[in-house]
Amino acid sequence: MTVRQTGGEHAGAAPDESGRGLWHYDPGKPPEHMNPVALAYLGDAVFELLVRQYLLSRANHRLHELHRQATSYVSAKAQAELLRRWQPLLTEEEADLVRRGRNAKSGGPTKNADPAAYRLATGLECLVGYLYYHKRSERLHELLELAFAGEQPEKEDER
Repeated sequence: MTVRQTGGEHAGAAPDESGRGLWHYDPGKPPEHMNPVALAYLGDAVFELLVRQYLLSRANHRLHELHRQATSYVSAKAQAELLRRWQPLLTEEEADLVRRGRNAKSGGPTKNADPAAYRLATGLECLVGYLYYHKRSERLHELLELAFAGEQPEKEDER
């Protein structure tokens, strides 16, 4: 299954003349030296953006359904489960980033998540933030394929 369009551009979309894509601001220091919680902060937003792009590529665009489906991917429980599926495929560098994110102190108690799932989700988000800042979009897409694997596109009559 291919999540993104080949060629990288939607039909009719103007190409990004700068070649920077969504990378408008470089980090203040190398991602290797950033606090893992800061990488997770960015990774949370990047992951949600990619999930939303995927959902909008499907047939159902009812707002309530989009929100419900997005939540099924971006909740701490769902991210923890996805990380378990990613772990056998991670490089040593990626696994180290996940460990750093998982072990980081992120503040107070979690709102709606089991603490263990929350720590795993923070590890996943830390990795996503790191890959984003290193502009490793192909690797992000490879890993996201697992998030969406096995999903069947909705039929037109299911809208």
